[in-house]
Amino acid sequence: MLRSHNCNELKKENIWEEVILSGWVSNRRDHGWIIFIDLRDRYGLTQIVFDPEDDKASWQLADSFRSEYVIQIIWKVRKRPEGQTNLKMKTGEIEIIVSKTNLLSKSKTPPFELDEYHTKSNEEIRYKHRYIDLRRKPVLDNIIFRSKFLSFTRNWFTQKDFLEVQTPIFTSSSPEWARDYLIPSRLNPWKFYALPQAPQQYKQLLMVWWIDKYFQIAPCFRDEDPRADRHSCEFYQIDCEMSFVEQKDIFKVVENYFFDLVKEISSKKILWNKFLSMTFKESMETYGTDKPDLRYDMKLVDVINIFSRSTNGVFASIAKDNIINRIKALKVTNWDNLFSKTQMKNFEKYVRQFGAQGLWYFQMKEDWLKWPLNKFFSEDDLQEIIDKTELKVWDVIFFGAGEKTVVLDYMGKFRNYLAKIIDEKEKGFIDDNSLSFCWITDFPMFEINEITWNIDFGHNPFSMPKWWLKAFEKENLLDIESVQYDLSCNWYEVLSGSIRNHDIKALVKAFEKVGRTEKEVKEKFWAMYEAFQYWVPPHWGFAIWMDRMMMILKDETNIREVYAFPKSGKAQDLMMNAPAEVDNKQLSELHIEVLKDE
Repeated sequence: MLRSHNCNELKKENIWEEVILSGWVSNRRDHGWIIFIDLRDRYGLTQIVFDPEDDKASWQLADSFRSEYVIQIIWKVRKRPEGQTNLKMKTGEIEIIVSKTNLLSKSKTPPFELDEYHTKSNEEIRYKHRYIDLRRKPVLDNIIFRSKFLSFTRNWFTQKDFLEVQTPIFTSSSPEWARDYLIPSRLNPWKFYALPQAPQQYKQLLMVWWIDKYFQIAPCFRDEDPRADRHSCEFYQIDCEMSFVEQKDIFKVVENYFFDLVKEISSKKILWNKFLSMTFKESMETYGTDKPDLRYDMKLVDVINIFSRSTNGVFASIAKDNIINRIKALKVTNWDNLFSKTQMKNFEKYVRQFGAQGLWYFQMKEDWLKWPLNKFFSEDDLQEIIDKTELKVWDVIFFGAGEKTVVLDYMGKFRNYLAKIIDEKEKGFIDDNSLSFCWITDFPMFEINEITWNIDFGHNPFSMPKWWLKAFEKENLLDIESVQYDLSCNWYEVLSGSIRNHDIKALVKAFEKVGRTEKEVKEKFWAMYEAFQYWVPPHWGFAIWMDRMMMILKDETNIREVYAFPKSGKAQDLMMNAPAEVDNKQLSELHIEVLKDE
């Protein structure tokens, strides 16, 4: 009886077996009398030899084959001739002698090259023909990797006694993080469902119902602008909630999961074989971001006290207020071999796009510091700068000065920008095989909204502030810290969580501070408001940004590459032509009229 095989299954042990093989034509080589076809499926490549002396009909048919034709052959396996083996292929020691061939399907010429090394195809063309793009090995590898990731995750949490609970997709709109996607209801005219930004309320309500350990690979929907690490429209997170635990218990679960995950499905290593931890304030002051890349050093050093003694009016004025303002130094070693003069001039242009008023630097030469502004500092002050930054010959220090949040932001971005330039010239400066995990804790409960300039939640609105209700007695709301935590990895946020605000009075008070009344809390979160009055256990939770973690593990620079069917940078499904207009009949059933701009 004939047996079907895939293109990566055959070995020299199968020599002289007669079997069936089906797949796509990857490459055709005509050597005059003999025709060679590389047959491809998702498992690999197999070389097929069409020789008229073996089967003339198949040889004649093979002459018509072109790229991406789907064919089926009946054949025997033989060993490749001496010197023609290809050890890069799993089937590289054998070749196929054809006895019968069927052409199953013809193909038009693909709109782009499918070679695994071809990476210059236009993204929009690739996504429009995604069903073809998925045949490229790098794309297929990511899909296979995603399947392994999902399978491992589901098994891991299930084995740890977490219950997988699916929560609704159609829910109610609530003021949480981003814009909702709204869905009109045909059976309830003029009312709308919302797609969940996250299963936040549902998973907290599960804690009331004895589900002490919940998880879900949850789809989330947010109407946000896409960026390299944020997918349009929908994304997935590993959603977890636990009751009767403390922060250390949450951290242990997360760390054990990542240690096991990385070991099982990745060749990368966790740096230092441990997770670091620092507060939000420490992270911002030292790295200019709450998601620091710790694979390299380059810390920001506070020099505002030294600059306060400067005779330069600009620096002295900024340094007078070390609460609101900052002057930060950033050292780069052996600068002379790293940056061209043109680059040094363009660095200021780079930081200005993020609000910097300027960028200054010291160069440490063999005969001491070189800087036009040396004259504004005493030799003792210059020596203190050298000592504090541990400056050595051929090092350079860049300085940023101004309002705290602006300086920390652009100096943090500048740090990463410099690191990438250095890594291009000194390969290995950033270790691509390492994962630098770090817990960031004690986030501010509130922040100033950059659009409205009003007080708003800085993180998850359902987080518990430190000291609970007493926290709201502070005069400055921006000083209130919450029991929130993020996990950073290689300059990306890969997890966010907190102890939940399970005290109804504290929850109402938190929303009052951002201008929402208790009546609004009841209306928008009525299920939680009611449920929390029937005794709710203390509970903590977190969400792992699954897609972003895959992106890191696969060394992708854009999160769209880890999706089977990604949205474009304009939030479009180019293959399915979505979003698209719908006909008036459908709109009428939903009691909707579209008013177009003239």
